[in-house]
Parts: sequence; C-alpha cells; structure tokens
Amino acid sequence: MADRSLHIAMYPWFALGHITPYVHMANKLAERGHKISFFLPAKTQHKVEAFNLHPHLITFIPIMVPHVDGLPLGAETTNDVPFPLHPLIMTAMDLTEPDIEAYLRQLKPHFAFYDFTCWLPALTRRLGIKSVVYCIISSATIGYLLCPARKTLEKGMTGSDLLEPPQGFPSSSIKLRAHEAQALAAVTTMDYGSGICRTPIDTCREIEGRYGEYIGSQFGKPVIFTGPVVPNPPKIALEKQWEKLLSRFQPKTVIFCAFGSECVLKKDRFQELVLGLELTGLPFLVALKPPMGAETIESALPEGFQERLKGRGILYGGWVPQQLILRHRSVGYFVTHCGSGSLAEAMVSDCQLVLLPHVGDQIINARLMAGDLKIGVEVEKRDGDGVFTKYDVCKAVRTLMDHANELGNEVRTNHAQWKEFLLKPRLENSYMDDFVMQLHALV
Repeated sequence: MADRSLHIAMYPWFALGHITPYVHMANKLAERGHKISFFLPAKTQHKVEAFNLHPHLITFIPIMVPHVDGLPLGAETTNDVPFPLHPLIMTAMDLTEPDIEAYLRQLKPHFAFYDFTCWLPALTRRLGIKSVVYCIISSATIGYLLCPARKTLEKGMTGSDLLEPPQGFPSSSIKLRAHEAQALAAVTTMDYGSGICRTPIDTCREIEGRYGEYIGSQFGKPVIFTGPVVPNPPKIALEKQWEKLLSRFQPKTVIFCAFGSECVLKKDRFQELVLGLELTGLPFLVALKPPMGAETIESALPEGFQERLKGRGILYGGWVPQQLILRHRSVGYFVTHCGSGSLAEAMVSDCQLVLLPHVGDQIINARLMAGDLKIGVEVEKRDGDGVFTKYDVCKAVRTLMDHANELGNEVRTNHAQWKEFLLKPRLENSYMDDFVMQLHALV
C-alpha cells in the first residue's frame, strides 16, 4: 500500500502567500511519485509556473473566478484588492464550488487539501473523497487565537481577551501588545468542518511541537507535522536586470525589504521605513506596493531622498522573485513582514532577519522567531499605537550588523544553526515519508 501512488487535489486560499507554500508541498509529494491536481485562479498561474518542478505529475487547473459586486473587475486574489475587501475574495471563492465539484467528480482524487474553503469537506464527503486541512498558518497562531479554549463562538472576543494566552497554552515568548490584541480580536474562528480527518501543519516538532500538540488536544483531531517543507530552488535563474543591479554591491551587504503581495503601508510608515534603511549606510532593495494614496512608490518618497541615494537604494513597486533574491550573494539582510512563506524561505538562507510584522499571524510569527527561537530582531514599536520610526528600523538592522553586539551575535549563531538543521537531507525526508504513510493509512 505504501508504494501506491496517491492523487491529491489542492485548493488553497486565493492569496499568493498561501498558493506558493502549497506549490512547495506539491513538489515534495510529486518527488515521491504522487499526482497533484492544483486548482488556482487563472491569471495567477504564470506567477507560480516556474516553481512547478514536476510538470508531468503536477497539473495546474485554472479556475475562472466569478465577479462579485464590490470587487474590481478581474480581481482574483488578495493581491488584487485592499485588505477590507478580502472577505469578498472569499465570497468569489465560494461561488467556484460548482466548478470544483465538476472537476472532483471527473478527477476522482484520493484527497483534497484545502485551508479556507470550509464548504469543501461536505462536498468531498458526498463524492467519497477525503478532505484534509493543510495549514500553513503557524500552530502557535492557531493555538493562541483560534482554539476552543477561547470560547469565541459563545462569548465573542475582545482585545483584552487576547492580552493573555488561552488556558493551557504552552509557556512561551508570545505576548501581544494592546494595539495588536485589539486588531487581532477581529479574527474570526475558522470552520474546520466535520469531514476533516487529519490536520497537517507546515512545520516540524523541533520548532512548534508543543503548539501543535496543544491544538491537537484542543480540537480533538490528530495533528501531523509535515516537517520543514524547504522550498526547492526554482528552475529559472534570476533575471538579468536584478542580477546586474545586485551584483554591483559587496557580498552580504544589501538589505532586501519585502512585505508580501498584500501589505500596503501608510505613507508616513513607508517614509520612516526607507529613511531607516538609509540611516544604516548599507545598500538596499525595497520591493513594496505603493503606499496608501500614492500611485507609484517613487511619488511617496521623502523629499530629497532619491537625490541622496546616489545608486545605493533600489525601489520597486511590483512583484519580485523573492526566493531568488534571498539566494543572491550580495544580499545579507531581509526586512520581512513575517508571513509564513517568507520565513520558510528566509530561515534556509544566509540573510539575517529583521522582523516587522503588520497584521494577523505575522505578529505571532515574529514573537516566535525573535523570542522562542531567537533567530531574528524585531523592530521596536510604540506600545500604544504600534508606530515605528526610522531610528527603530535602523537600530534593528545595526544590531545584526554589529559583531560586537551580544544580541546580534546570538541571533546570527542561532540562525546559522537552524539553517543547518533544517537543511539536513534526512530531516525533511523523514517527515514527508511519515506524512505520506499516514495518508496511505486513510485510503
């Protein structure tokens, strides 16, 4: 039975930060001879095509996303709309259910992996297909925010509720500030559906074991650690324009700043960020969406900023090949929003991590990285409102630049040790083999 090839359908949330880790998992399963049918928005396919390392086993199936009133025409993913409109992307995804049902009837996979489409378990049950939540959100986040011990469905949730961990939550460095707790209180519980038989978590016991065990006990469902799904190198090389720009600088000197496909900063926060990078004295590449109220990233820059750069700073308002840039020899620092996918790529790179979370699970992830694991330095913010200054940004980077700094040395040492551990050849294979074995046991 263990040698039998499985057929797995995948339908991740319409966000690049979710689609990309699903592609990485698809590659790991395809390496073992399993077939993947991967549903994704039609216009998004070209962005992940290069990461499909096994096209003979992984088939991308483009889904036409229905238009929903309130969404811009052609909007498909969270990357296409501001944060307040994300629920409408979910509404559009819900409207794809008839198409997904038609495909599943035709394909007859053994499993359907999903994360946000809570209607999928009922559908797959009718079709005799097993549904599996493949969760890329950290188990620490699920445990802290969404576990049944919070009793959110019965009594709701307030910011003050989140200032303390739920009953039984493992002792850790995860603490929320008042403004963070207030914002996170708006997070609603996810309906996992009665058709879930297992909950795979995209991490390993060595990093989040106690949090995974906690949510397993809370939800009464077995939790499977899929291990560190280390992204494979893409099939393509870095484009010549980026290679040429980055190669002008000395090894490990460039600060790369990227906040994923969704984050849009307020203009004043954007300006403090770039001014802080300027203060470090190092070259930098900033790849961010234009801030609120700005048509382009250049139009939002502080007065005189471009004149002072003198070729030291590169600013870009579009999508960049993050995984390839992190691997470039000139890049030595990564200012990240702490999305799970970005952290997975960064932990196995040589780049030192500067943590600047904004919303949701990013905040918990940052505390896990800076507190529990001590492999990054978080940018300090004001307690009352979460505002940071250029000096806060510069201080975090310089902590890692300064080889006489005790915290910087500890973080660099820990990061190097975790990178070595995560890249051990047998580690990922052991986890993945166990994961596949458990899937076989369910067929």
